[in-house]
Amino acid sequence: MIPYRVPPVRQLGPARLTAGLEDCRRMDLAEHRDMHGTAPGMSGEELAALADEVDMRGRGGAAFPFARKVRAVMDKKADKIVLVNAAEGEPASSKDTMLLTRTPHLVIEGALLAAGAIGAKQVVIATVEGGMGQASVAAAVEERGISNQVRVVGIVERFISGEGGALVRSVNGLVGEPPGRKVRAVESGVNGLPTLLSNAETYAQLAVLATLGAERYADVGTAREPGTVLLTVGGSAKAPAVVEVATGTPLYAVLDACQASTGDGVLVGGYHGAWLHADAAAVATVSRQGIAEAGGQLGAGIIVPLGGETCPLGETVRVAKYLAAQSSGQCGPCRLGLPDVAQSMAELVNGSASALDELRSRAASVKGRGACFHPDGTSRFVLSALDAFPEDIEEHLLRGNCGRPVLGVLPLPPQENEPEVKLTVDWTRCQGHGLCAQLAPDLVHLDEHGYPVFGRDTVPAQFRRMARRAVEMCPALALRVAQGT
Repeated sequence: MIPYRVPPVRQLGPARLTAGLEDCRRMDLAEHRDMHGTAPGMSGEELAALADEVDMRGRGGAAFPFARKVRAVMDKKADKIVLVNAAEGEPASSKDTMLLTRTPHLVIEGALLAAGAIGAKQVVIATVEGGMGQASVAAAVEERGISNQVRVVGIVERFISGEGGALVRSVNGLVGEPPGRKVRAVESGVNGLPTLLSNAETYAQLAVLATLGAERYADVGTAREPGTVLLTVGGSAKAPAVVEVATGTPLYAVLDACQASTGDGVLVGGYHGAWLHADAAAVATVSRQGIAEAGGQLGAGIIVPLGGETCPLGETVRVAKYLAAQSSGQCGPCRLGLPDVAQSMAELVNGSASALDELRSRAASVKGRGACFHPDGTSRFVLSALDAFPEDIEEHLLRGNCGRPVLGVLPLPPQENEPEVKLTVDWTRCQGHGLCAQLAPDLVHLDEHGYPVFGRDTVPAQFRRMARRAVEMCPALALRVAQGT
């Protein structure tokens, strides 16, 4: 998450998770009790049945049925853990930070309810190290006097830090990257114990559901997806906010409330989501089903209207490069495929006709082949731009640009704005040793005479250490790292 103040909270319809926040900056325990009461205790099966009754799904992006997770972990004989995923790695998302910062007791309440139901010995709340959310939720734990039961863990923020396997590894003191093989948290999570892992909003919703009961909870929203959902609305919005809306609310009403211009389209679901053409966004409704029918996915509730002043394809290139750099580099589709996807997208923006087919091929080749879902999500995001912005693609292929600048409407962490670098060779020194191709095979290959040829215009972030090592080891001191152009 980009370090800026937590955006204002707005409501369209009844306020549930955000109730009372219009009158106070942060709810302490007394204010929380006055507004929300105390969730009743229940057994694991009672909790699962309650979640089933309203078809409660995880709010972190995957929308996995919460009751199935509860049943999978509650009958385990070993000690159990409840893990709250509040590591908001999506740069365009602020809803979990808002919850931890402004109404932390609601998240804690839901986590304690789940822990009591499944007999968990400990609750772990994982959030961004040094962030506002970590300090706020730690203070709330102290206020309740439950530091022996609830542990707050700060983890290093990366885009993939919220992936389930990466999160568990971070909490366990390992490098926060996907484990490379499917390890279910319900089987082996925190400290190797069965772990109920879900998103911060999910636990907040659970607290509200348990307090209201299924019938009152379903008073708002659609019959298929009752209740409310938190959205982070940014991009072209003049009044960006975390917005609580009843499911079924028209997307255009959300954009109007945030004074947002759709322009060419809207990104829905974050950087593993998809672009919606302006026409599709105009008729979409806010629910999993409604966004899917419009051609996207609700994901973690990220809504980024583009506006009409920036180049949509250029914005897509910026994020594609960022996502390639956020790879953990442990599998070919991420380490090699995503930089190639970003490069093809950049070439398309510059008017290369051959890049369009190349981009489709490269994006398709990484799908379903990664150690985690990062290649799939990145591929979906990039390919959706081809469907959402056909007129812009024509302009770029005809003229090499669309006449609009790239304004950076899609937020990225500040460090991602560092200058690009590239490898260069001082040909007066190069003697064709070939060591650079051995040390940096993803960046350098040798021509028929044994001299280096660079396969990429710039060095992706995940290969910069490799590039520096090749430079340091060059026997002739001919290889250099220079700022890209």
